[in-house]
Amino acid sequence: MTEQYVLDLRSVDPARVSLVGGKAAHLGALSRIGGIRVPDGFCVTTDAFRRALAQAPSADDRIDRLSRVDPDDREAVRTLSAEIRRTVEAIPVPDDVAAEITRALARYGGRAAYAVRSSATAEDLPTASFAGQQDTYLNVLGPAVLRHVGRCWASLFTERAVTYRRRNGIDHRAVRMAVVVQRMVVPAAAGVLFTADPVTGNRKVATVDAGFGLGEALVSGLVNPDVFRVRDGEVVARTVNVKRRAVRALPDGGTREVGIDPGQQGEPALTDAQAVRLVALGRRVEAHFGRPQDIEWCLVDDDFEIVQSRPVTTLFPVPESGDRENHVYVSVGHGQMMTDPMRALGLSLWRTTAMVPMHEAGGRLFVDVTRRLASPSSRAALLDALGKDDPLIRDALETVLERDGFVPSFPDAVPGGPPAGGAAPAPVGNDPAVVGELIGRSEASLAALERDIRTKSGPALFDFLLEEAFVEHRRILGDPLSHQAVMAGMEATRWLNDRLREWLGERNAADTLTLSAPGNVTSEMGLALLDVADVIRPHPEVVAFLRGVEDEDFLDGLGKLPGGAEARAAVEAYLDRYGMRCVGEIDITRPRWRERPALLVPAILDNIRNFAPGAAGRRFEEGRSRALRKERDVLARLRDLPDGDRKAADTKWMIDRVRIFIGYREYPKYDIVSRYLLYKRALMAEAGRLVRAGVLPDREDVFHLTFQEFHDAVRTRRVDHGLVRRRKEAFRSYHALTPPRVLTSDGEAVTGAYRRDDVPAGALTGLPVSAGTVEGRARVVLDMADADLAAGDILVTAFTDPSWSPVFVGIAGLVTEVGGLMTHGAVIAREYGLPAVVGVERATRLIRDGQRIRVHATEGYVEILP
Repeated sequence: MTEQYVLDLRSVDPARVSLVGGKAAHLGALSRIGGIRVPDGFCVTTDAFRRALAQAPSADDRIDRLSRVDPDDREAVRTLSAEIRRTVEAIPVPDDVAAEITRALARYGGRAAYAVRSSATAEDLPTASFAGQQDTYLNVLGPAVLRHVGRCWASLFTERAVTYRRRNGIDHRAVRMAVVVQRMVVPAAAGVLFTADPVTGNRKVATVDAGFGLGEALVSGLVNPDVFRVRDGEVVARTVNVKRRAVRALPDGGTREVGIDPGQQGEPALTDAQAVRLVALGRRVEAHFGRPQDIEWCLVDDDFEIVQSRPVTTLFPVPESGDRENHVYVSVGHGQMMTDPMRALGLSLWRTTAMVPMHEAGGRLFVDVTRRLASPSSRAALLDALGKDDPLIRDALETVLERDGFVPSFPDAVPGGPPAGGAAPAPVGNDPAVVGELIGRSEASLAALERDIRTKSGPALFDFLLEEAFVEHRRILGDPLSHQAVMAGMEATRWLNDRLREWLGERNAADTLTLSAPGNVTSEMGLALLDVADVIRPHPEVVAFLRGVEDEDFLDGLGKLPGGAEARAAVEAYLDRYGMRCVGEIDITRPRWRERPALLVPAILDNIRNFAPGAAGRRFEEGRSRALRKERDVLARLRDLPDGDRKAADTKWMIDRVRIFIGYREYPKYDIVSRYLLYKRALMAEAGRLVRAGVLPDREDVFHLTFQEFHDAVRTRRVDHGLVRRRKEAFRSYHALTPPRVLTSDGEAVTGAYRRDDVPAGALTGLPVSAGTVEGRARVVLDMADADLAAGDILVTAFTDPSWSPVFVGIAGLVTEVGGLMTHGAVIAREYGLPAVVGVERATRLIRDGQRIRVHATEGYVEILP
């Protein structure tokens, strides 16, 4: 095939990104949109880049080395990328390539001024924009273009571009560089247009940043731009800044920073009419590409020239609703303490077994609460329920409700009519047998599932899951008695906190009264791992062996060591009881502890190092004793009050109630993930059959299929491999997105606030969920497998689901970005008497690993100490 070294920009096929790179592909597409003006020019293709690179084999060797280097070794990355850059920049443009470039320049003016701009194949992608990662050269006069083409080639290996590629999972060896050469435009004003608000994500609000002269002044931070916010063809907000400097093109090439005439500095760079007209052009571009755009523009003789458009990759996607009505969505992940993205199979399975409809966006799940917000009575109940658990969600919803007309208003149901679903059941009594009955039902149902699922395979497995297993799953999940038991514990907790604060001035008294409550399967899980450590601790050879564990077959190796048989039996028994758990366990695609038992080894070693034998029993008994002492103290003080005997009797009844039922709060989740392990074993057996049949190259490819698509693949023996590849790429990109607690159909991520005035200046505000004050070293941990915790450390992380419980036994305090009063981490923190503040926005970014912090877990804030 004949190589193409130069293509006219208007002839560039937008689908040929591998030949022209992302920027050129977008510019070619822009030039075809009616009413959009793009400066003339051409593209030096990736064929030319390959041709040049072939002249320096050492560059390829270094690129290979760069691909293998540890991305955390910044010095090695910096050194290698600099070497590659110098090598590439020293390569002369091959004669035949130079001849084609020279002919193209002659068509547009051999001595005219040009913008010479990098256009990498991994640039302006839907999931990674690469904005500012490679180089652009402005006002380059014709004869100097060849030299600047080489400099653009070399900029593929700037340290920032290399780091960006590694962060986005892009192989350096797979990326090539094209170069765009366009006629230079000399604008009166220039800037950036975001067709969606880059801060809030609102798709109906466009933001225009504008300054005088070339856009380089804005990009480099030389000036604060004027900012126009435009909605529905009208400027709804405007900020005009004093602009003292500008970047101008020089007659002999290059650019220079210049001062702006004092009389012009405070003038707007655009009129309102021009801003509205620019946004209308942007909407046309957005419609063409099908997603919000980040557009660079120049104003020349009162006309706009578009010099670049790339997708805005930082916006959180909007759930599809199928209509044009307004919708308000609440995050499921914040309630489940798992805000990481989920793969397609995990999303679809959770949705299929959930009790309410859910919507997917950005690899996360959301519930549409619009209808419940529309009715005054259901609105009050929803805000009350969500506000007790997560005040930030309530505040965000109230912010949306304050906007006239966004949420429709419907009248309440007819007074006196029966509630939906019939009469409410009578409250459950203080009977411990209720919990035993519920657990017995769950165990019997799980045993039947394990028995029946073993006999199913192929399409019959999927039919069984849909028609029987998932139906039973939802029946257990929706059991009215189970719901009553959970609510009994939660309501008793709130009653105790509210009344004892009112009567005795006690804050969060329930935190102590619920210590070592019986029957909490999640807190028992953490203590049980202390017992595993007790079995292993006396055997130094086993301990030494575990320190070197790197694979999942380590249990087989234990049997050869003194004490290894006992150690293996202890770990196996633990896995029999808790092996269905893992971080992010609501996503069935996550590896369970039973599948990867090595995930538990760091926690076991921490327990061996940090605790003496018998710690589990001592901790449980200490917690129980503290709770009993607190109960006696509270009841004695109440009896001294007016009407004290009644208050003490009511409080004693509630204390008994909370200790009976609060532990069961954790059991429904345990039931769900126990089912998940059984589902997963059966589904992965089917995935293995697809691999053996040559339908899939890898079993875990099924993770990127929905449940129905997986079913179809088993039935037809066909899989859309392109779909799997696109889903993998999308899943990788979703990790860069932060899911909002509340999201509107306009795409706005609505951020709530605590609205408190009792927090010291500079402190980080959160929600107090387990009382106490503790000072210590902050350990910022994003993955439990990386936890390296010492006694007295304070764990700072994004979220903690039940799988983090083994870590809780060895820390002094807890700070999380996500959580509420009754989420799993909060319940377990109270069980262990662990001071905890949750819902601390951006805690893992604002607190540095190793800093000393003080956690005020009774008041709900965190101080960063000098």
